[in-house]
Amino acid sequence: MTLLSRLLILGVLACLFASCTTTPTNTNTASVQPTPAPSASPSPSPVESKTASVQITLPLLDALLTDEKFVSRLKTNLKLSDEQVDSLKRASSAEIIRLRESNAEDVDGNSDNPRAHAEEQLRSILGEQKAKELTSLANEYWSKGDQADASGDNGPQMLPGPNAVPTDTRVIVNIPAFRMDLFQDGSLVKSYRVGIGYPEFPLPQGLRKAQMIIFNPAWTPPDSPWVATMKNVAPGETVKPGDKDNPLGPIKIPIGLPSLIHGGKSPAKIGKFASHGCVGLTTPQIKDFAMLLSKASDTDLSDTTIASYLQDKDQTKTVKLKNVVPVELRYETIVVEDGKLHIYKDVYAQDTNTEENLRSVLEAHGVKFDDLSEQQRTEALNALNAMSANPQKASSASPSPEASPEKRTAAKKKPAKNQNEIVIDLGGLAQKGYPAPVNLDTGSGKPAADKRG
Repeated sequence: MTLLSRLLILGVLACLFASCTTTPTNTNTASVQPTPAPSASPSPSPVESKTASVQITLPLLDALLTDEKFVSRLKTNLKLSDEQVDSLKRASSAEIIRLRESNAEDVDGNSDNPRAHAEEQLRSILGEQKAKELTSLANEYWSKGDQADASGDNGPQMLPGPNAVPTDTRVIVNIPAFRMDLFQDGSLVKSYRVGIGYPEFPLPQGLRKAQMIIFNPAWTPPDSPWVATMKNVAPGETVKPGDKDNPLGPIKIPIGLPSLIHGGKSPAKIGKFASHGCVGLTTPQIKDFAMLLSKASDTDLSDTTIASYLQDKDQTKTVKLKNVVPVELRYETIVVEDGKLHIYKDVYAQDTNTEENLRSVLEAHGVKFDDLSEQQRTEALNALNAMSANPQKASSASPSPEASPEKRTAAKKKPAKNQNEIVIDLGGLAQKGYPAPVNLDTGSGKPAADKRG
């Protein structure tokens, strides 16, 4: 594949760059314009942090290095030499080859921590300081996508503080919770269980925008190892709308490079790693979400119109939203939700489940960690350990024999296999925090169990 071809599809993700936001070049396309746990390691407080944690991986670096604008910034801002850039390209390409041979990204787990592997490689090539500068630059470039426009501070911003509740119309995706919420004028309209990007292809973090809904999208497969395993497609070719090999499903909603919100996922993939940089939904979920998103944005799009668009599977139609809807991609593993403390698994190994972060989240809701009961503190600290990327052994996290019976009981509780969440009842937080899911769509086609009791 030529460099020009790689620039056109730009990267290793199904949802990356050209295949993400460019309206498919279909001759039938119509544009519609409607109206005691382990000691906590230091980490930035979620109250103070205003930028997403660095989560660069070698597959993502491989994608970024095909973007001449990004390479130019490496040379200009970081003063990297051509030789250093070539070394980065060789390292990232070698990782792509490894993934192609093992199909290692397509797993429900995070055993080898691709972020840590990338950091090690960068340090060996650039040294400690330059590696930090590169990861910072790459993370900023990745988190902003293609929407770093001229709106500046006058446009929508990420809501400040942890577990922030919108007062406007916007979409909130909390990545480790596998949850997406649609708010309209400050009210939570509906919640969805979603699939997220594999650890090698993580969802970015930051503020994006939903500006259009594309029905019957075509798909351009990227030059990625998982594409190489597909029998009927090849990188760079156009897979037509409605084709059984088109993974985007009947609807996609671009939210800025490299990501989409799109359908086509099986129910078995919801609530798991399921995509290569996108928010994945089942087909019924994406149809429902598109309808509610159009209403929330004051866009004239009826059920009948949507049905007519989807009936003609060969024709791509693009509907521009009347009002742009902000989309927040968050990474919050510690959430006070409707009076309870939810601690989620650190699925991208961001080292967020720390006592420091827990204290900051509680204080943001008017509660001090030290004011909790001994049992609550013990449960919380053990949950942080259990849901961390690298939990310590139970023996090192357990209290001494002299500890109270409640403390020993709490310490003995272990998460079930593949458990991604631990919930702790903190009576002093009743009716505080982020709202519980509303009409939660789990993707199974069945009503979700009510966890608020």
